[in-house]
Amino acid sequence: MKKQIRGFQEFLLKQNALALAVGVVIGAAVGRVVSGIVDDVIMPIVGIALPGGEWRNAAIALPRGNSIKYGDLLGRFLDFFIVALVVYVVTKAILEKPVAPPPDTKTCPQCLEVVPATARRCRACASQLV
Repeated sequence: MKKQIRGFQEFLLKQNALALAVGVVIGAAVGRVVSGIVDDVIMPIVGIALPGGEWRNAAIALPRGNSIKYGDLLGRFLDFFIVALVVYVVTKAILEKPVAPPPDTKTCPQCLEVVPATARRCRACASQLV
């Protein structure tokens, strides 16, 4: 039994299954937050801006009781666009650009030799560096 538990533990660590599980759980939580923002904040505003309350039920009637439900399709496209926009804004707000470290080297303007950034004279031509 201990061998099985040890093998399972090695599998979790070796195959990054634990990191994948954490990613799935966090992804689901972010999905619920984004859905809440879209459903509770953005869609009521969109509902006010669009004419008619039942625009998602709009359809073109076809023979034999069939219909093309273009209102539902447009609603799904609108939902997708809004969700994608909210995910972009939330991701942009959470993830900020890392500050690039200063370069470790610089180039001598006289001979174009690469020298350390803290050097005051070029090691190749001995010219003064700024």
